[in-house]
Amino acid sequence: MRLTTLLLTLLLTLPAFASDYAREQRWADEVIPAALVGDPVWLQQENGHKFLGLYTEAPQAKAAILIVHGRGVHPDWNLIGTLRQRLPEMGYTTLSLQMPVLAAEAVNKDYPPTFPEAASRIAEGVAFLQAHGYKKVILDSHSLGCSMVERYLELNPQAPVLTWMAIGAPGTLGSGRLKFPILDLTGENDLPDVLEARARRTKTKGAFTQITAPGTNHFFDGHEQDLLDYERAFLERTL
Repeated sequence: MRLTTLLLTLLLTLPAFASDYAREQRWADEVIPAALVGDPVWLQQENGHKFLGLYTEAPQAKAAILIVHGRGVHPDWNLIGTLRQRLPEMGYTTLSLQMPVLAAEAVNKDYPPTFPEAASRIAEGVAFLQAHGYKKVILDSHSLGCSMVERYLELNPQAPVLTWMAIGAPGTLGSGRLKFPILDLTGENDLPDVLEARARRTKTKGAFTQITAPGTNHFFDGHEQDLLDYERAFLERTL
């Protein structure tokens, strides 16, 4: 009876947690024809699955920025698209990666089983940028993508990371153990779980620069230029 219950639980649970590669492909089919800035690149993870990245080189780049989106979207989505296209204008090469996605109805609590796969994709992205001559990489993540970056850093404590810009983070951002500078940027009208997490991080020792952007929501709707200005100022101070 216990074995039957266990098998039933697994059958009910595993499909919700499995990365939806077909959905990724649908995103790619939509994104690639519409991506007028940058070049699509295909990276391969350990299980042989190929995933999309959008690579945009900046002339005489100061550094490279690896961009990690949040739950269930794609590497050219809304503010992610703004960052990947506009940061090169400021002198930073960008690589925006497709992170694992689940079915459209999945919520944040369904995603942690995908974090190891997300971490491996970030590692592949870092390796890609290093192969293109960038010795150290800047991480830039939004929403649940911040938790994916955090898992990558847990699994790769010697990662060649110069700094991390975390937008609307729902987690701990390393709980103070990370030694490089971190921009902890939230909107004044951000999601409740993000605001609660930010309040907890305020009590954590670490190299945090905490900024609350006035009048903005979780997605910086209508405040995209403000987002770019915050990141530019942080990078200029940090680098």
